[in-house]
Amino acid sequence: MVSDLIFSLRDVEIKFGKKIIFQDFNLNLHKGDMIALVGKNGVGKTTLMKTINGDQDLDAGETWSYPNLKVGYFNQKFETLKNSSIEKNLSDLVNEKNKHFVDIFCDKLNLNKSTNIKELSGGQIRKVYLIRSLLIESDVLLLDEPTNHLDLQCIEWLENFLRNLNKTIVCVSHDRTFLSNFTNKVFWIDRGKLRVSPRGFRDFDKWSEELLNQEYRELRNRKQFVNIELEWANKGVKARVKRNEKRLKRAKELKLKLEQDEASYRSAIKSLRPQVSKKSTDQSKFIAELQEVYVKYPNQSEFVFKNLSIKISKNDRIGLLGNNGSGKSTFLRTILNEIKISKGKIKLKKNLEFSYFDQMRNDLNGRKSIKDILVPSGGDYLKVQGSDRHVCSYVKDFQFDPKNVNHTIQTLSGGEQNRLLLAKVLANPKTGLILDEPTNDLDLETLDLLTEMLTNYNGTLLIVSHDRDFLDQTVNKILYFKEDRNVSLFFGGYSDFLKSQDQINEKNKDSKNSNFQIKKTKNSEVKLSYKFKYELEQLPGQIKIIQEELEEIKNEMKDTNLYLENHDRYQEITSKMEDLNERLTIKENRWYELIKMEEDLINNTV
Repeated sequence: MVSDLIFSLRDVEIKFGKKIIFQDFNLNLHKGDMIALVGKNGVGKTTLMKTINGDQDLDAGETWSYPNLKVGYFNQKFETLKNSSIEKNLSDLVNEKNKHFVDIFCDKLNLNKSTNIKELSGGQIRKVYLIRSLLIESDVLLLDEPTNHLDLQCIEWLENFLRNLNKTIVCVSHDRTFLSNFTNKVFWIDRGKLRVSPRGFRDFDKWSEELLNQEYRELRNRKQFVNIELEWANKGVKARVKRNEKRLKRAKELKLKLEQDEASYRSAIKSLRPQVSKKSTDQSKFIAELQEVYVKYPNQSEFVFKNLSIKISKNDRIGLLGNNGSGKSTFLRTILNEIKISKGKIKLKKNLEFSYFDQMRNDLNGRKSIKDILVPSGGDYLKVQGSDRHVCSYVKDFQFDPKNVNHTIQTLSGGEQNRLLLAKVLANPKTGLILDEPTNDLDLETLDLLTEMLTNYNGTLLIVSHDRDFLDQTVNKILYFKEDRNVSLFFGGYSDFLKSQDQINEKNKDSKNSNFQIKKTKNSEVKLSYKFKYELEQLPGQIKIIQEELEEIKNEMKDTNLYLENHDRYQEITSKMEDLNERLTIKENRWYELIKMEEDLINNTV
């Protein structure tokens, strides 16, 4: 309804130098809109947020807003906070009637309100600014990547809070599940145009695909028309040569515009496909084994995590879950041999090496260029999967303009810096990949392409992420770090993990525990999911068949003359025996894992 309109942009143009960000751009915000703002890095999402907030000047066009419209803005750049406690930094936004919200928000985001700002990490400071954004009285709330540095418990609380918030919300986020759970509209900035879906982000993939398919059909029809025009003009009668020349000129203009639009379309659907090694030369099963490992830092009495036993194989794809500060990063540093264990045993494969994606981007020097980061030794070529690649060719794989390879890191957005770090890490992945919050600041297109790339990666993968959809698509195990410092292993992606938690919570519904605070109970009837139960039921039969085949081979090899009389057969069955023994080991280990998983569920051991 027209009466619900609270903000609009009309025929807006915004330029940065010669680069046009928006041209003839129109937008309407209505009361009650909960908008997912999406688009590739660099298309103008942050610029649009600044425009709505009144921080961005227009080169042309006009804005309209409802009288006295108040806008709250949580962005990526923060002002300096006062050198005092969290509570005092928030007190100017509340009165006596609503000051209890400070306690509520701090509790939900795992902050101690009495902590001094100087003692907070970067992620904790972001939480303080997020609280400030939620406390500010506003009609429109702008959120730029609000889930960065939040653990899953905090993310789930935030999406529930926003869902019930009586404000117009515009949110930029890489977290698909987060956007799907509370938005009712999508603003998609695509090649300078604003495309609007009234169905919310849950249907974004289907909706955007429909639009691109429609565009493809229109381009195809235009191409047929242009070809007919060119053919007619070129075959014209001499008596009508002038008329033909005009028609030919017009046809060529149409062809040129068509080619430009086709190029634009191809860029919109282009996929990132970096070449990641699909074969591993390392055939050993386990690369790391931890036995009842305890870790704590010097001069601290409490363990960061304790009693952790796990075997990590070369093909494991493990997602690390837990609240901030629960020990996930410490575990990674333990695997990297940067932290010594306090108790227990740890065995690491000889010459074990990981490629490490650090969420703090410590490997990126702001003064260096893109080229300096990728080719630190100088020159124009780098090794990618053992082959020489020109740096300009390689950066195109990661959606960088080759003309910009000499741009310094400090000129790049957060998403661009993450893409660059991924390009560096993935040029030559080692025994395994360790990715610490790799999805922060990525646009949805790049996130999809990263997911595809990791799907094709054939090595050990350890991922810290609070992006539920991303974990579901990339990992097959979950290592869960509890608040009591214990750690448990779950088989499957995030959805499987969540189901197991729901099952346990159902049995403990009278307790005060949340999904991430589950106590040990007796006589539980929690069972494996059907998928795992079926696998467990099938394994004994599969193991028996392999054992019987091995027994037959052993009986055949008892013939002492076999080696001399039929050497080819001897080699054949020897090779088969090695293969069967390897398969047997895999099946037995898997059977043991599922048995242990079932026992843990039955005993509610987490």
